[in-house]
Amino acid sequence: MPIAPKSALARAKQCIRIECDALEETSRALGPEFVDTARAVEATIAAGGKLIFTGVGKSAHVAGKIAATFNSTGVSSCFLDPTQALHGDLGLCDEGDLAFLLSNSGQSDEVLRLVPLMKRFGLKCVAFTGNPKSDLARDADHLLIYRVKREACPLKLAPTASTTAALALGDALAMVLLEARGLTREDFAKFHPAGNLGRVLLLRTRDIMRSGARLAVANDTVTVQEAILAMTKAKSGSIALVRAKSGRLTGILTDGDFRRSALSGPDFLRRPVSDFMTRSPKTVRDDALGVDALRLFELHKIDDLIVVDASGRPVGLIDGQDLPKFKIV
Repeated sequence: MPIAPKSALARAKQCIRIECDALEETSRALGPEFVDTARAVEATIAAGGKLIFTGVGKSAHVAGKIAATFNSTGVSSCFLDPTQALHGDLGLCDEGDLAFLLSNSGQSDEVLRLVPLMKRFGLKCVAFTGNPKSDLARDADHLLIYRVKREACPLKLAPTASTTAALALGDALAMVLLEARGLTREDFAKFHPAGNLGRVLLLRTRDIMRSGARLAVANDTVTVQEAILAMTKAKSGSIALVRAKSGRLTGILTDGDFRRSALSGPDFLRRPVSDFMTRSPKTVRDDALGVDALRLFELHKIDDLIVVDASGRPVGLIDGQDLPKFKIV
């Protein structure tokens, strides 16, 4: 049967609405059991244990994704196939680990059989389910419950809203732990060294700054005319101004500052640049991450950012127009 555009769009929108309802209901129902599970994860990490995720069918895919999310934030996690677990893979379980058993119904035989076995190995178990009254929920040590009134499948058979809610709940747990552990952008970058994400996260300001002949620098005692000539030679929209003896940054003169200086009178070019420079400008260290520089651009609405070394001497300039080239924006 050919797809009719009107009915196809209506069905698609209904599907998304049903899944949104599941997310809303799950969010509203969060309570003490979520906090209890989050603390159990925190204690497991602190003790050097790992997280084990298991499930069958679509729950297995969700379990694998949540394990991958925790791994990406530096929490040792793995997926355990329930069938393979009964044929030797239980060997990856260590006392002190925390097991998440995913089953929408909470009645999956393959998952239920693992509960007593895992407890025998000294693991605590989390029932990750949509059924708080299930055997899995009853036998577990901790609960992660998502709420789904109905699936988006018109046959009410294919897991749809339930897998979406389970995945979102797993992400929520991972993000709570990420924040509680104080994970930084730099920490996150360590676990994502490959691909575009890793490249962007690992860029340092020294990798993207203009330096050498492209960096305009002058003593803060020069005239406005001398400063403008240095900017022109460097093809830069600003110049870093420094104290003569120490070379430490004292100010910056931008194109905007120059235009404003022209309003001060006909002799403005012969006046000292210090009369018009912006004192104590925003700076970033040369060993900072590129994304930290981006945050300063966004926070202060500036066009140029001076890069300084540990002694406060200018070593480079980041032009806001350069950021798209490095795909940092």
